[in-house]
Amino acid sequence: MLAAARHQLILDQLLAEGAVQVSELSERFGVTPKTIREDLEKLEEKGLLRRTHGGAVAREEETEPLLPLQIPNTKHPVEKEAIARQALKYIEPGDVIALDAGSTTLAIAKLLPNEPLTVLTNDLLIMQELIAKDRIRLVVPGGYRQRNVLIGNEALDWLKKLNVQKLFLSATGIHDKYGLTVFTDELIDLKKAYLASAKEVYCVADHTKFDRAALLTFASLEEVDVLITDAGLDDEMVRRYEGSSVKIERAL
Repeated sequence: MLAAARHQLILDQLLAEGAVQVSELSERFGVTPKTIREDLEKLEEKGLLRRTHGGAVAREEETEPLLPLQIPNTKHPVEKEAIARQALKYIEPGDVIALDAGSTTLAIAKLLPNEPLTVLTNDLLIMQELIAKDRIRLVVPGGYRQRNVLIGNEALDWLKKLNVQKLFLSATGIHDKYGLTVFTDELIDLKKAYLASAKEVYCVADHTKFDRAALLTFASLEEVDVLITDAGLDDEMVRRYEGSSVKIERAL
């Protein structure tokens, strides 16, 4: 079994039971305890768990489901609305924008005024929000439904040909070493297609996403023009991430 698959199964068990034991995991996966300890060390480095004697437990501050393609969570609504209002400052009438799937991009969709605008999205909840705004041209890539997201390879080449002026991107984790990350490779190609077509890239994420890294990286910090977060991100972390040549804005 590949390490990445083993890591996902470890996280699945951690979500279900709240704790894991090295001896148990070693027997389950047929690998040495040393290999499991190395797995747990890597996952702790990514901010996904906390190691204990003989195993690991979930982080107490865990705020986001670790399983892929969940319905967007409803935690931190005030922060997400503040981030969305800050993001709106970059959107002008007539723009062609893309809204990646996610709870913070959904907050942007809810605040968008009904004015001439072209919006590309693969998020069914965002589509539902925008369909009643008749002055917004809604563009939907092809694909098949996986929970609240349309995914599939058919539309990727088409997406890369589009002239998207501004992309508002989501991520499961933001890390100064691992960049922007997600848990499922089903989303990576779509996110990269968005990135390839966009002239300006804005990542919208609340402060709990920072110093966390999911299993798969889809973009480096250098690929983002502006990281928009909330006031909960402390000054030290802002300085550290801006050292990676990305601009950070904290919404009040």
